[in-house]
Amino acid sequence: MQAPHRFAMSAALAVLGMPSAFAADPGIEPIAETYAAAGQRIELADGRALNLRCSGEGKPVVLLEAGGNADSSTWYRVQPGLAQHARVCAYDRAGYGFSDEGPMPRDLDANVADLHALVEAANIPVPVLLVGHSLGSNIVRRYAQRHPQQVAGLVLVEPPEQGADSRMPEDWQQQIAAMLPQRDALLTRCEEAAVENDVETIQQRCLRPQPAWMGERVAAAAVNNKSKPAYWRTLRSELASNIAVFADPVPNDESYGAIPLVLLSAGTHEEDAPEEVLKVMAEARAQTQSRILAASSRSSAVEVADAGHDIQLDQPLAVVSAVRGLLEQLQGAAADKAAAE
Repeated sequence: MQAPHRFAMSAALAVLGMPSAFAADPGIEPIAETYAAAGQRIELADGRALNLRCSGEGKPVVLLEAGGNADSSTWYRVQPGLAQHARVCAYDRAGYGFSDEGPMPRDLDANVADLHALVEAANIPVPVLLVGHSLGSNIVRRYAQRHPQQVAGLVLVEPPEQGADSRMPEDWQQQIAAMLPQRDALLTRCEEAAVENDVETIQQRCLRPQPAWMGERVAAAAVNNKSKPAYWRTLRSELASNIAVFADPVPNDESYGAIPLVLLSAGTHEEDAPEEVLKVMAEARAQTQSRILAASSRSSAVEVADAGHDIQLDQPLAVVSAVRGLLEQLQGAAADKAAAE
């Protein structure tokens, strides 16, 4: 998942096939080989299937939503810890990982509709506790607004700043606008290579190197999944849709009511940009977090030290701790209600 703001910007500057989350510390524990294959493919009403990975027991179920250009493997350091305390499920959005391609465009509405369909098709008991990283935080926020009765709580991991692009220096905006055609040309070349089943070109020109912790089998599966035309069509649509998602600030009237919410933010932001650009980003980040927290009457914020944008990889225990705290709060409230009745 690319570093926070402007998917329209940073995505134009880098090879897109492998999210930056997969460039994390190579010294961390290796991913389980179970990620080299699909978990449980859940068939939706329209005949498509989404890949679901569940473990543990208990209610409410914790449902993990990955960031942009990422799948359920981004939670590999978090899910085992949570499974000791709850039923926890992660899934691959349409077009990513082992999930089938979905109808276009792949915007927030499409992702929320798929998540709702998945909850129903997999018979996941509601309300669920939703955990979203980066773009995933936008998806679960929209879900909570559309289906508030189905959401027990929200844990938002590094929500990307919104409303920064129009406030950027003019020369910076022009530079990024000039790079977008390069990004689109790269996506076209990669999709064409996928259509031709040219895996070598995809590996050499479209994907970042696989990290050592991924292991040969999981790395091979990741390359195979990203060598399909559906992946590149999905990525192209997601990047295009994200321009609108992050262009405007969080609305002042956005509300999740009394749904409890925890916002985790990174303690470090290492971005290579001019000082005036970094200032705009910091201001937009502060405004985004403030408005999200104000949208719930039961919100709290936690800054995670020694973590960058991918907190779930850098400091997974921080995510586990936040979810556990919210689970205990919800379970305590349920016990009090039962006792009163």
